[in-house]
Amino acid sequence: MAKRINQTFNTAFDYPVEFTRAAFNADNSTLFDLIARHQDREHHRVMVFADSHLTEAQPELIQNLSQYFEAHKQTLELVCPPKMVPGGEAVKNDYRLIMEMVDSMLEYRMCRHSIILILGGGAVLDAVGFAASIVHRGLRVVRMPSTVLAQNDAGIGVKNGMNLHGGKNTIGCFAPPFAVLNDYALLDSLDQDGWIAGISEAFKVAMIKDAEFFELLCEKASAYATRDKEAMEYLIERCAALHLEHIATSGDAFEMGSARPLDYGHWLAHKLENLSNYSISHGHAVATGIAIDTCYAGLAGWLPEEDVLRTLTALKACGFKLWYKELEGEEVYQGLEDFREHLGGALCITFPDQIGQRREEAIVDLGLYKKAFAQVQNFCATCHEAQ
Repeated sequence: MAKRINQTFNTAFDYPVEFTRAAFNADNSTLFDLIARHQDREHHRVMVFADSHLTEAQPELIQNLSQYFEAHKQTLELVCPPKMVPGGEAVKNDYRLIMEMVDSMLEYRMCRHSIILILGGGAVLDAVGFAASIVHRGLRVVRMPSTVLAQNDAGIGVKNGMNLHGGKNTIGCFAPPFAVLNDYALLDSLDQDGWIAGISEAFKVAMIKDAEFFELLCEKASAYATRDKEAMEYLIERCAALHLEHIATSGDAFEMGSARPLDYGHWLAHKLENLSNYSISHGHAVATGIAIDTCYAGLAGWLPEEDVLRTLTALKACGFKLWYKELEGEEVYQGLEDFREHLGGALCITFPDQIGQRREEAIVDLGLYKKAFAQVQNFCATCHEAQ
């Protein structure tokens, strides 16, 4: 006769997300306070991994970091010079790079109470975080996101992973960070494409959760494009707060179910990145995904036509291209099947149901999607003609 024991338990996670500027200034104690906040030990061993794109753009950064650790050497030990890792999606596409990180962590005998400090964009945070999560089943990770998209989305959540077999984030895990430190000074050297990339994630979360924030995004679109720091810093903080609220209150922080509200616009974004061999960055691909799914929602009658036009116009005003040649073939629609597989078997696409609300759809109309694609292509063509 079979016997069963039902095992049920809950585990609480908590981590601070701090916002500051010039974190490595000697008189800025934010990083020190985050690392030492549990007061569970007097000495903290720290290993640093840094995004090569960031250190090339800000060559003084490593020296500033070293001086910061020297000033706090009684409590913080930098176990080796910072390790440089390739910036951008390249770091997530090569399993050998992940294993090199693992080897380094083991070589320096990093333990479960050691700190892995990661400076970089979302791809670097994902890859190094994944490596750290499989060493001793998880080291303490402190993230310092260096892009807008990483500060308002990728760097503040609970996901880690890499790309494999031609898919986006095909292997990985959920591993909450020990802390996140958003240093606005790290954004100063971003090129224009990098500066605007994270705006798409703000539109994503605003359109399904916060109508007032959506109004602000439309109003400030040109300010973001002209690098208004005050406007961008508010966007980052509000977008981060909405993401964190969803993770904490959705009841599905580790995405065990099928619904993925924070993946609005992402089924197409992931496919577009892949079709472009990742020459189209995640944030720009998400902007296109949002544009297509917004048009679909309008054609389906879930979103007023004026809100569809406002969304496309605002995304364009921010500087997003929205249309790419990779969208012109039938292969792009394979992204729906890829997304279904990623979700776990059943398709579930999030759409706006009026601005600030959402709906989940298990069945989509491919013919309607083709009309949505044509609508975005025509809109972009009209914008080009008007220039």
